Amino acid sequence: MRTILIPTDFSENALHAIQYALALFKCERTKIYVLHAYADEVYGPFKANKQNDIEDKKKSIKAASDHKLAELIKLVTAIPPNPRHSFENIAVFDSLVDGVNDYVNKINIDLVIMGTKGKSNDKNIIFGSHTVQLFKYVQCPVLAVPQDAEFRQPKKILFPTNFMLPYKRRELKLLNCLSNEYKSEIHCLYISDFEALSARQIDNKRFLSESLPNSYLFFEQTAVKNKTAAIQEFIKLHQIDFLVMVNSRHSFLEDLLYRSTVDEIGLTTKIPFLVMQNLSR
Repeated sequence: MRTILIPTDFSENALHAIQYALALFKCERTKIYVLHAYADEVYGPFKANKQNDIEDKKKSIKAASDHKLAELIKLVTAIPPNPRHSFENIAVFDSLVDGVNDYVNKINIDLVIMGTKGKSNDKNIIFGSHTVQLFKYVQCPVLAVPQDAEFRQPKKILFPTNFMLPYKRRELKLLNCLSNEYKSEIHCLYISDFEALSARQIDNKRFLSESLPNSYLFFEQTAVKNKTAAIQEFIKLHQIDFLVMVNSRHSFLEDLLYRSTVDEIGLTTKIPFLVMQNLSR
């Protein structure tokens, strides 16, 4: 059974992420945990944090969060209910990243799904600060669902890679399952001027092929240029439905996550973006 964690701030964008998850895994037995982290709501209004005030605020916000989560689950399961899906709500007094990470480890979550932009719809921010924090620090694959992304089957998946990172088998298994379910093509894009691969790259490429046995794999190469432009060009040219990258120290993705404006990043957010973590769990 698939286990998915979906953080929510009760915005329309967060609701859209839940609806996308229901569509993406409609044929799979899935346990969906909907989490609301409310520590910021408790501490935010207070300048002088008296302990009694904080405790009272925690209780009232916890009760309100539980009620909103229950109503949200009623909404998303009402029409029509899917017998393959089950839900559990979680209200946690913690920061978003810590709350998500705790439950990723506690429940052994397979995937976190996050709606991008949420309440602060700043057009200069490509993913939103909360999504970027999850990309960078959560020890689990994170799927960012843009607010304008209507569900369509991920028939064509773009996976830019330099074959330098040692991939994690569990996370590639998630990608392989998605690809198998939708009979997807996975286009592994190598951005380099040199065709010859090192021994390390050859080993990682072989491991990638062996870990995606049910996928239609295509290994492609483009010359070095602006990497974000190369990815965006490939997405448009091949009508890509789904973007996948691996996060690791000193990786191209890590560099992207430290930038904030659309002009600097250059990546469109019109398609879902799956970030796989190169971290031990």
